[in-house]
Amino acid sequence: MSHPHPELGAPPKLPEGGLRVTPLGGLGEIGRNMTVFEYGGRLLIVDCGVLFPEEEQPGIDLILPDFTTLKDRLDDIEAVVLTHGHEDHIGAVPYLLRLKPDIPLIGSKLTLALIEAKLQEHRIRPYTLEVAEGQREVLGAFDCEFIAVNHSIPDALAVAIRTPAGLVVHTGDFKMDQLPLDNRLTDLHAFARLSEEGIDLLLSDSTNAEVPGFTAHERDISNVMRQVFAGAQRRIIVASFASHVHRIQQVLDAAYEYGRRVAFVGRSMVRNMGIARDLGYLRVPPGLVVDVKTLDDLPDHEVVLVCTGSQGEPMAALSRMANRDHQIRIVQGDTVILASSLIPGNENAVYRVINGLTRWGANVVHKGNAKVHVSGHASAGELLYFYNICKPRNLMPVHGEWRHLRANAELGAMTGVPKDRIVIAEDGVVVDLVDGKAKITGKVQAGYVYVDGLSVGDVTEGALKDRRILGEEGIVSVFVVVDSTSGKIVGGPHIQARGSGIEDKAFDAVLPKVGEALNRSAQDGVVEPHQLQQLIRRTIGKWVSDTYRRRPMILPVVVEV
Repeated sequence: MSHPHPELGAPPKLPEGGLRVTPLGGLGEIGRNMTVFEYGGRLLIVDCGVLFPEEEQPGIDLILPDFTTLKDRLDDIEAVVLTHGHEDHIGAVPYLLRLKPDIPLIGSKLTLALIEAKLQEHRIRPYTLEVAEGQREVLGAFDCEFIAVNHSIPDALAVAIRTPAGLVVHTGDFKMDQLPLDNRLTDLHAFARLSEEGIDLLLSDSTNAEVPGFTAHERDISNVMRQVFAGAQRRIIVASFASHVHRIQQVLDAAYEYGRRVAFVGRSMVRNMGIARDLGYLRVPPGLVVDVKTLDDLPDHEVVLVCTGSQGEPMAALSRMANRDHQIRIVQGDTVILASSLIPGNENAVYRVINGLTRWGANVVHKGNAKVHVSGHASAGELLYFYNICKPRNLMPVHGEWRHLRANAELGAMTGVPKDRIVIAEDGVVVDLVDGKAKITGKVQAGYVYVDGLSVGDVTEGALKDRRILGEEGIVSVFVVVDSTSGKIVGGPHIQARGSGIEDKAFDAVLPKVGEALNRSAQDGVVEPHQLQQLIRRTIGKWVSDTYRRRPMILPVVVEV
């Protein structure tokens, strides 16, 4: 198997007739999916998603792919193909279109409706082309065929890309549910037909490659959902992704059966379910869905609330309910259903929300104690089945952390893909398909780009480190006035501490040390304010470390008079 190397340099010029594949996100992580294909100087992008921040990224709203390698080549982009409407596949499109608003967007009806609604908020009117399974579109140098796959959102597509360099298939996110709620099967016949043509490179979803067997059917959830509804005495609150139309349909069906009314809570949930209903993907009986403001007029046993927050996101509705920071107050006897799987890295946040809800008396139903969610991704058994159908000449696992990518590579090898033709790459690693063989040829910039409020890319890793220190260790500010000529202390030092766990009075013990250090520096002729600030920082930092074993951020201010 081919592996990236930390010393990889910039890739060489792409050989004539070769196809270059550059993942800018989605490899080594769950989210931020984006892959750039290059042939004959032209580019095709598949997906453009976001990654959601973790606890060690305080203040960050979203994490984008790095568009640096594209900024000078925006005119070379033929189109962006969107495989489905989840945020980790479409969420970064507005930020790409800010650079060039007329890049065409290609996708299915629901996918385009979701991204168009999102782009309205950014005041961008995109050029779009709606496609469906079985359709072929020539996008410049790329002849694209779209294939039906089932996932946890309707209208998901895989894409087969034909160029003179070979046939490449990108699965997007998929599974092989044989009893999907919308009766739209993953089109194995199409993949078999492509296999007969000869798949030169397969980029395959790796998310569940470690999970043995087959992913359970979506229909299995319906009976469990009914049981929960049958046993609930008061309100039912369901937390799900704002784009999980299938799961919301099951909630609506159960609510209708048990005589409850449903209200959507949260802007994204209201928007997405409105779109799904208008396009016919969500079947809503008349009178079932009501405005959240009318719920006060209904008895608790007739109420269902559907909101976001199943991943413990701090600003989502469910987290705020758990923290008593939401207009909807959890009371004894409420039932809360977390209808989603845990995204790796979110475990602590989710369990914190579960504990908060339980504290207020809620009965919390989640994947750990009831079958209220099934994955949208193919497990190992399905992937083996899939590889035996596709028989790819080269395999590149995508969409997953390192453990998922490696497990997926092993599955490919078990089905006969030669190990020297299985490429385990990571974000930024360039893979060239030349003369029928895929291999790693270099690496480009593909770091995290942070969105913080209206700021995009201004927050650096250094700034995040400062935020973590402030959050964990606090801040100590020091104010000193010195004579600009002699460097002697004229006023201060005055010390204030915030969030450090150390009382201001405790710093009286270090004031003589600061004074001695400044007097020595004045005798040595050191009067430059920056040097004095560094001296103060070292003196107080050493004292705090020795005395309290803490490392707060120390901000010295030196004023000259």
